[in-house]
Amino acid sequence: MKTTVIALGGNALIKPGQKGTIYEQFANTREVVKSIARIIREEIKVVLTHGNGPQVGAILLQNNLARKLIPPMPLGICVAESEGFIGYMIQQCLSNALNSIGIRKQVATIVTQVLVDKNDSAFNNPTKPIGPYYTQREAKVLMKDGYSMREFPRGWRIVVPSPDPKSIVEGEVIRKMIENDIIVIAAGGGGLPVVEKENWGLDGVEAVVDKDLASERLAEAIKADTMIILTNVENVYLNYNKPNQKALREVSLDEIKNFYEKGYFPAGSMGPKILASIRFLENGGKKVVISHVNYAWEAFKEEKGTIIER
Repeated sequence: MKTTVIALGGNALIKPGQKGTIYEQFANTREVVKSIARIIREEIKVVLTHGNGPQVGAILLQNNLARKLIPPMPLGICVAESEGFIGYMIQQCLSNALNSIGIRKQVATIVTQVLVDKNDSAFNNPTKPIGPYYTQREAKVLMKDGYSMREFPRGWRIVVPSPDPKSIVEGEVIRKMIENDIIVIAAGGGGLPVVEKENWGLDGVEAVVDKDLASERLAEAIKADTMIILTNVENVYLNYNKPNQKALREVSLDEIKNFYEKGYFPAGSMGPKILASIRFLENGGKKVVISHVNYAWEAFKEEKGTIIER
């Protein structure tokens, strides 16, 4: 039986223009998992990963607003909180969707630690924006509290290191769960970055891991056959949003590597998805499909999206 890692984009559960209430998020989750249930009905072993950008941003904002009453939690704990409540939504909605079509399978969320190198140069160069936008006055207060801040066109944001993931700490546990026909939700928001310390063991760090790169490491750990990366565009494009924009439909590993090395895919958007695809295929994966979150079933059937193969 084939194993597929399906990576849900960070905005899959909060649509543009929504406030992000829990009722909106549950409604969106119920829609998203309908296609995933159809895929599972095809006797495919599925592991789900997901982003957490809007949700962890809300948690950080709640932390800061309540900081005079309750000590704010570090970033790693905020990511763990988001993994827990997003995983709860997905596992409940997916279980219900499966039951509605006569499939009785267990669905479980694993709070996932991701090993990174403590000497990764990213720790000296915080670049990953997280959370909401702040005014300059608010940013100055946060900087006094030790946060790194950077100004963007819409305001100031917290920026944190984003080290490269090396392995999934719970990879063997997840693999055994899959072997026992359990549908697993893991590496939410890229997982919790940890380093190995001498005479201590694992320890969390104030950083975030890119969700797609973490999903690829998970796909490696469980020896997945395919990856489906669901985002906010139907295809991968060359010259995206330019007059000479070109959608890619079927490309080889060598072709996509060539485009990547020529700088067609910016680090802040499609870049990590393409890098994750390259790594997956170079490490034994058979196929990657990248498409819009609304087309999960069509992407699985290879009717939509960009298909990348060795």
